[in-house]
Amino acid sequence: MSAEPQIVNSVAVLHTVQQVRQWHSEQKSQGRRIGFVATMGALHDGHLSLVSAAAQRSDSVVVSIFVNPAQFAPHEDLDKYPRTLDQDIEKLKTTSVSPEPLRIAVFAPSVAEMYPRGISTHRDKQRGTFVEVLGLSEMLEGGTRPHFFRGVATVVSKLFHIVMPDITVFGQKDVQQCCVVRAMVTDLHFPLTLVVAPTVRDKDDGLALSSRNVYLTSEQRARAPAFYRGMCYARDLYNSGITDREALIAAVRQEAQKGGLDIEYISLTSPDDLSEIQEVKDGGAVLSGAWRMGSTRLIDNILLGFGF
Repeated sequence: MSAEPQIVNSVAVLHTVQQVRQWHSEQKSQGRRIGFVATMGALHDGHLSLVSAAAQRSDSVVVSIFVNPAQFAPHEDLDKYPRTLDQDIEKLKTTSVSPEPLRIAVFAPSVAEMYPRGISTHRDKQRGTFVEVLGLSEMLEGGTRPHFFRGVATVVSKLFHIVMPDITVFGQKDVQQCCVVRAMVTDLHFPLTLVVAPTVRDKDDGLALSSRNVYLTSEQRARAPAFYRGMCYARDLYNSGITDREALIAAVRQEAQKGGLDIEYISLTSPDDLSEIQEVKDGGAVLSGAWRMGSTRLIDNILLGFGF
């Protein structure tokens, strides 16, 4: 007996700013609330959970699929970053939060559409308008990728102006990005609501879903969850009353080293400004880190004592 057919959503594929603006006008003329999810494609269940979260809070959803050159350095993986537009569209057709089909628009612009003056991964060669969120972009991920959040803030600002959503959903997995975008929304008076959705993890071993997981060999994939296990041990310590930075970070480091992970950093920071803290106090903390497995760089985090 064949399985029940999955819901097929209405998916409009848009490539230009003009097409998005026209689609937006059509939706608004019907009184529809618009949600937005920004992605670089290679969609997995984590991305689809963001689309579902947006759909629960809106009537129509725009999903951008754009590999943004401005957030890559010359030595990073821009050229090999997976580009799977056709497969991504098929996945969006079967994403549902209710028995009713969703109205989804995919915005898949060219680089020239997003950066009419052109864009280089070499910062000193870039020309045009860029957005920086100072005070939140320089540490953690920004410490080793100083170009990254300038590129993120710039492209997200552009997308907000183009899509004009009522609500946008970002994933907690990229927690620093969430903090940067939250500050930008406030500082630049974007008329939208930002929702941060929980990290989606592998149901068996807890590894955070990431488009870069496809780069891992089977042996690397088996070791990769060690960082999350370490963070879980640290959370157990915190829940038992231990709030000291050294003890919490040591718990993560010990388990990560058991897994043979090449640790780039482990951090305990304030959720307000991402400054490093020595002890978790009433406001809670973000426990985060990055590590490498061969040429693949992964990140993860958990929240201690607070939620977005």
